[in-house]
Amino acid sequence: MRGLSRTSLAEVEERFNAVAGSADLGTLSDELFAVADLLDREHGLRRALSDQARAAEQKAATARALFTGKISPAALATVEAAVAARWSRTGDLADALERLGVVAAAAEAESLSQLDEVEDELFRFGRVVAANPDLRRALADAAAPAEGKRQLLRDLLSGKVAPTSLRLIAQVVAHPRGRSLEVGLEEFGQLVAQQRQRLVAVVRSAVELTEQQKRRLVSYLRTSYGRDVHLNVEVDKRVLGGFSVRIGDEIIDTTILGRIEEVRRRLAG
Repeated sequence: MRGLSRTSLAEVEERFNAVAGSADLGTLSDELFAVADLLDREHGLRRALSDQARAAEQKAATARALFTGKISPAALATVEAAVAARWSRTGDLADALERLGVVAAAAEAESLSQLDEVEDELFRFGRVVAANPDLRRALADAAAPAEGKRQLLRDLLSGKVAPTSLRLIAQVVAHPRGRSLEVGLEEFGQLVAQQRQRLVAVVRSAVELTEQQKRRLVSYLRTSYGRDVHLNVEVDKRVLGGFSVRIGDEIIDTTILGRIEEVRRRLAG
């Protein structure tokens, strides 16, 4: 988000933080996801609730009329704050509510001491999908009912991953919102990491890193970036040797493959 929407998001997050402490965080997450999904489906409603020409209180009153008794007080307070805010794009309203749904889920995982587990499971599921074309097609099929995809995920993952992981994976799969499955999982993983103000580093290596290597790499990245870092390690035989680290848009590449590609670029230039 940029400009006006970024400022509005900060204001809505402040309201969300004020009401989330006493809420059932799993329920709050589900409800914010549900409202975001409704706004995605009902374009007229989304335009009405994000219309900058309408008074903030008028939009909040519309939200109260629609959702009172249907969602929890904490979710309603968050939705009211969101619709009263001003957004650069109409779609930013739904984006903000989905984002806060992820934050609520991450807060629940943290309260259960499962935050590391959730970060790892989102990453690993992305790798599983990437390695299984049939599963990816089934989950990415736009014509397949959302509930059918949710049931498939429950059959695959119930009892094998943390409830928060299943909740977040199901949201990405059932409501991709224009994202690929891999991009959606990565976005959610970044938001989960931010629950502890950590960066996510995706490491590609020809072999599995030892625990000592991981600790040394985390220490180096923490010193370099001034923030805690969570490692997601992907073993990829194509890198030949060494490893690469991606944090956001930045890449540290020490792989043999990376060096070969650099030589090719120089020769081509």
